[in-house]
Amino acid sequence: MHNLNVLILGPSSFITSINELKEFLKFNPLIKVSNKNPHIILLHIDALNDQKNKDLIENDKIIKICASKKKDISNKFDAYLELPTTLKEINITIENTVAKKKFSKNSSIEIKDYLLNKNEKKLSKLEKFIILTEKEIQLLELFLNNQKSISKESILSSVWNYSTDADTHTVETHIYRLRKKISDEFMDENFILTNKDGYYL
Repeated sequence: MHNLNVLILGPSSFITSINELKEFLKFNPLIKVSNKNPHIILLHIDALNDQKNKDLIENDKIIKICASKKKDISNKFDAYLELPTTLKEINITIENTVAKKKFSKNSSIEIKDYLLNKNEKKLSKLEKFIILTEKEIQLLELFLNNQKSISKESILSSVWNYSTDADTHTVETHIYRLRKKISDEFMDENFILTNKDGYYL
């Protein structure tokens, strides 16, 4: 965790307090914006009043944790740290927020105009979604990771590992069902395409 750069924003008393705990923290606190890009911003609620912090706070790519005496629900933060706090609580909040963000990032995949949420097994577009099976998710990931068409035999090898109860008919059936689900919910007939070499997105 020590390779994690956390930019500390807020009144000087807040910044000084965090900096004094440096040797006990499981991250690297940055007290000013430097050439080390922060992975996280730990900001005291008072930092919101400082105009020069605005761009940093509004950056969607940086995880933001707000330290405050109460939750400020009008602002969007990835986590809150209730003040007064403890050293243990600071470390736990940073670790848990990073872990959640990584988990969330790994679970959401963009496919064409759709979003595949692997945790919830959902393929969604705008307000609509369908629930997918584990095999359907594996199929979509296989298509996504290949730039060209994939033959039924290759799909069988990758998704079913040539199991004894599977043949190319199994592949056709699964793709037919997946196409039907997508067509029924999203009216999309061109999600999984076919040519002489096999299937592709």
